[in-house]
Amino acid sequence: MLEEKVVVVTGASGGVGRAVVRLLGEKGAKVALIARGETGLATAATEVGTLGGTAKVFPADVADQAQVEAAADAVEKELGPIDVWINVAFSSVFARFLDVEPAEFERTTAVTYLGYVWGTRAALRRMMPRNQGVVVQTGSALAYRGIPLQSAYCGAKHAIKGFTESIRTELLNEGSDVKITMVQLPAVNTPQFDWVMSRLRRHPQPVPPIFQPEVAAQAIVHAAEHPSRREYWVGGSTVGTIVAERLIPGILDRYLGAYGVKSQLTDEKPTGVANLWEPADQTRDYGAHGSFDSRAKSRSPQVWLSQHRNHLLAAAAGGMATAALAALRRRR
Repeated sequence: MLEEKVVVVTGASGGVGRAVVRLLGEKGAKVALIARGETGLATAATEVGTLGGTAKVFPADVADQAQVEAAADAVEKELGPIDVWINVAFSSVFARFLDVEPAEFERTTAVTYLGYVWGTRAALRRMMPRNQGVVVQTGSALAYRGIPLQSAYCGAKHAIKGFTESIRTELLNEGSDVKITMVQLPAVNTPQFDWVMSRLRRHPQPVPPIFQPEVAAQAIVHAAEHPSRREYWVGGSTVGTIVAERLIPGILDRYLGAYGVKSQLTDEKPTGVANLWEPADQTRDYGAHGSFDSRAKSRSPQVWLSQHRNHLLAAAAGGMATAALAALRRRR
């Protein structure tokens, strides 16, 4: 479904974005790679081409609206009209809220939230006159539930969710065929935990259970191909977190207050690398995976169930109807 389609991916040089562009390459898409780290971007572009797609690199800082617009112009000039825009790029600070400097909080918000705003704006300005296109927002269970040590990131993900809901209602009001959807992810084994700014005494880790970035990429690409669903939830832990937040938020507060900090810390020292102000992959390619391969899951049955929900419901309804007809025949 995405063969020869023009797909923009922000944060394409590493982590989930890197896994997404690889999968798009396998599908034969024309992939526009946006990020700051040119070493990671160059290697990612080579991978896309090797896998069967077409790739072009467009270095940009997504926090800068003018850079995002210029990148979008260049994409359409070099690859053609944008069919899909996937927002993935983010940055953050691991620290207690009062240990985060105001400029660092603003920068995290500019990259992680406003980066999605500027990407979505650039996409819609080009898609809406054509009345076609898809925007995919890469979210998180933390868009529903804040946790300690990640106040800036959680605030940004909550903001993305509200922003996306607002845009969706505007598109519906206008009767537009442009679609916008959001994919809420669990903890993922990406280089985020190797290059995120940290003021912790120990190296940060994803809150278990941890999934490989390919699980996230499969869900994101599926959402791009099937954008009529307003949201996709990836992983049983994401489902559990969102449901618990709806049903027992106070209990969840106390649980995270007691265990939320410890669950995000390893016994190792921090790397000292930080990509908040400058790209960590400017001279080194980090790839898609982080340092938790031995603990990360490469599959999620919940994702398959979520993607095939309509088919399962139809099958269940058909089974019930068949059983009802059989019961009626027996009564005759």
